[in-house]
Amino acid sequence: MSLSDDVSNILKKDPAARSPLEVIVCYPGFHAVAWHRVAHQLWKSKLYFVARALSQTVRFLTGIEIHPGATLGKRVFIDHGMGVVIGETTIVGDDVVIYQGVTLGAGAAARKGAETRGRKRHPTLGNNVIVGSGAEIQGDIVVGNNVQVASGSIVLKDVPDNSVVVGVPGRVIYRDGVRVKEEVPDIEAEAIKSLKDHITRLEAKVQALERQAGGSPLTAPAAAIAAVYEEPLEPAAGAEVDPVDLFLHGAGI
Repeated sequence: MSLSDDVSNILKKDPAARSPLEVIVCYPGFHAVAWHRVAHQLWKSKLYFVARALSQTVRFLTGIEIHPGATLGKRVFIDHGMGVVIGETTIVGDDVVIYQGVTLGAGAAARKGAETRGRKRHPTLGNNVIVGSGAEIQGDIVVGNNVQVASGSIVLKDVPDNSVVVGVPGRVIYRDGVRVKEEVPDIEAEAIKSLKDHITRLEAKVQALERQAGGSPLTAPAAAIAAVYEEPLEPAAGAEVDPVDLFLHGAGI
């Protein structure tokens, strides 16, 4: 795997990258991945201290912490990168894109200390995976090929190929391009939807009060106010917005 492949990959995937020189000089994700390949070879040669010292130096310079024991595939692109943490037994496939603030961590296994040393504790990512900013993928789980993990999600269980994952905890809402209907209700989405409906009803009641009071609800007779609140108004037709679609838009998916 040559550095020129990494540079070409970044130029292809990042519209902000305008030249190979800009990538080589200005992209901390490129620096972190390039030096990790050196540290990983040292780690495999059992030069553990030297490998860790190199990785910590790169962490200081780039803000990206990749344990030298982690395995990265071809054309891995860490965009911006500040705050990215990739644990020791992580395996990352080819053509993966990771945004800032992502953690590929050990989850509950990390709290058991030396008891789990030498075991697989971190996630395995397939090929063509996109992990949005601030997302966490925790534990010895498998994230399949062509998966998109939305920003801010926390993934704690295996994810099948060709899926879109959102939420805390992460759940699959699209698979093979088809919306997945969950057996368990999405509590967050239902709460957002309920609040939106309530606000819509309140706005409609205020507008009705203004009409009855001649433009100012403060001067409305008590009887008029009571009449409005005795008959709750339904949300306006066409006002429904799928909260999951709204979340995906905000997460860049």
